[in-house]
Amino acid sequence: MVLLHGGGVDSAELSWSGVGPRLAGAGHRVVAPDHPGYGHSPTAPWPATQEGLVGYVGDFVDRLEIGAHVVGGLSLGGGMAIGHTLARPDAVHGVMLLGSYGLMPRLSDGPLSLPRQVLTWVLLRSGLLTVTTRAVAGHRSALAWSMSSLVRDPARRTPELMAKVQAAASSGHGFETFAQWQREQIRWNGLRTDYRARLPEIVAPTLVVHGDRDSGVPVARARQAAALIPMAELVVVDDAGHWVQRDRPDRVVAAMLDFLGR
Repeated sequence: MVLLHGGGVDSAELSWSGVGPRLAGAGHRVVAPDHPGYGHSPTAPWPATQEGLVGYVGDFVDRLEIGAHVVGGLSLGGGMAIGHTLARPDAVHGVMLLGSYGLMPRLSDGPLSLPRQVLTWVLLRSGLLTVTTRAVAGHRSALAWSMSSLVRDPARRTPELMAKVQAAASSGHGFETFAQWQREQIRWNGLRTDYRARLPEIVAPTLVVHGDRDSGVPVARARQAAALIPMAELVVVDDAGHWVQRDRPDRVVAAMLDFLGR
C-alpha cells in the first residue's frame, strides 16, 4: 500500500509513523514517501499543482514497480489518492481516504463560505497567508492552539509530537511548496479541484475515515463522498479532529486492518 501525507509542514513521518509500522506488522507492505518539497524530499522541477502531484504518485509507483496496490491519503494526500485512483483504476485495488481534500466546492461550508473564500484568496495572493502561517508555526503558544483543532485529544499532543511539528515548521521546507499548491487551487470564488462529480467512477473498495470534529472538512462532506462512491464504507471517529490517525490511532488502525482484511 502507498500512504500519502498532507500539506503544510506534514511529512510521511509525521502522518504515518504511528500507523505504517502497525500495518506492516500485520503483514502488509507499506510505502510512505515524502512528497516533493516536503520532509526529506527535494523540491520537484515542476510546479506543485494538483495535477502534478497526481502524476507524481503514478510515476512513483511505476518507478518502484509496485503493481496492484491500495492507496491511502490524509487531507492533501487524500485528494492525491482520489486523483491517482481515477487515473489508474486498473492498478488501484483499494482506497483509504482520511479527512480528504477534493470533496468540497470551497474551503468552508455555510452562509459565510464565499466571504471566507475571498478573504483567503486575498491573503494568499498578497503573501500574508504564508507569512501568518509561518508566524503561527514558529510561535509555541500559537502552534499549540492550532494543533488543538487538528488533534483534539490533549494526551496525543505529546511533547515529542509538538517538537517534531515545530522542527518541521522551523525548517520551512514544505511551506513554499504548499503555498505554490494553494495559489493554484484556491480561487476567489471556489476551489479548482472538486472531485465529487467523478466519485461514482471509483470502482475500487473504499474506506472513508473521518473525525466527527474535523474543522477543515466537515463530516457531512465525508458522508456525501461515501454515498457517491459505489463500494465505499464510512467510519466516523468520535471526538477526533482533522489529523484523525494522530488523534485516534487505535480506532483508525483497527478500521484499516478490518478493511484490508476483507
